[in-house]
Amino acid sequence: MRLTIFIPSYGDGGVERMLVNLAGGLADLGVEVDFLTRSRQAPYLDRLHPHVRLIESARSGVFEIQPFMRRYLKEFRPDFVLCGKDKAGRAAVLARRWSGVPFQLVMRPGTTVSERLARRSRFKRWYAYRLIRKVYGAAAAVVGNSEGVVRDIAAIAHLPAERTHLIRNPVITPALQQYAAEALDHAWFAPGQPPVIVAVGGLRTAKGFDTLLSAFARVRAQRPCRLMILGEGRLRRPLSELAVRLGVAADFALPGFDANPYRYLARAALFVLSSRWEGSPNALTEALAIGVPVVATDCPSGPSEILRGGEVAPLVPVDDVPALAAAMARALDEPGDAQRRIDAVGEYTVQTCARRYHDLFQRLLADGARCA
Repeated sequence: MRLTIFIPSYGDGGVERMLVNLAGGLADLGVEVDFLTRSRQAPYLDRLHPHVRLIESARSGVFEIQPFMRRYLKEFRPDFVLCGKDKAGRAAVLARRWSGVPFQLVMRPGTTVSERLARRSRFKRWYAYRLIRKVYGAAAAVVGNSEGVVRDIAAIAHLPAERTHLIRNPVITPALQQYAAEALDHAWFAPGQPPVIVAVGGLRTAKGFDTLLSAFARVRAQRPCRLMILGEGRLRRPLSELAVRLGVAADFALPGFDANPYRYLARAALFVLSSRWEGSPNALTEALAIGVPVVATDCPSGPSEILRGGEVAPLVPVDDVPALAAAMARALDEPGDAQRRIDAVGEYTVQTCARRYHDLFQRLLADGARCA
């Protein structure tokens, strides 16, 4: 079985980390995995399994990458091409047509698409949906990482039930606890310092960090505490300015992107997910796996599934500053049972997820053989 994981446009987000994890899990099961991306200098690629072959395309545009893709497909002829982003899917569909190599396309939507596109104009939303239907309609299988994502993409792309599948994100790796235990030299985490609330993610609208900062200001007015958001993005300046206006700049930090946020999570008094929409939030899953107390917004999709409707940890409405502040204050006072949090994400291990992908690939191969 030969698989190409195709993500030419590579960033520092959850999709990239999950595909690196999945590549390693499938390699352990004997799958020949190529990881095809624009540059080997991108984050997380140093964590690729030694049996995964990293291939640089040096290109990422849908049309620009076609000459490279035709050569690659004709030489290596993968059984499957797995895409974690829609643009990669468009490039893969075109490459299959132009190369004549009959691989099976597997799309992996990572977020609730309808929410992500809801703020676009009617025309832009219509056009995006049209592209999605073309790409996902050409896929042998579509794998969502939460029940909400599966329902959402099935409705948008008009997919029959037999083409959609739920497989959780391969978040929990054997190295997670090792990363969490690494040393951290930061004055805020020294003994005797106020508790630190940590959030993780790109500094963008979806993450709701403006709401988190406003809620933190309410909590900070009642008790000593600090807020640290690990991530980078275009909202750095607006968030910093908001902290000044709220009077909490001295207790607010934006250290930027860190490839090992787990050492911060392991020392945090509380992790907060303040998102407006998600697919299946990896940082929330990782915080639970480390045993950190958490509070999350009940956004589409994922947090409610992970937290079992609020049984594992508090869920609050999206963009509700008073509710978020109250939940944060309660969690600082009553952190709850760490083992219950750890047990709640047992389904998100790399081994479990890789086995489910492997089973899906085997079924697709068998179905293809019967139809041949």
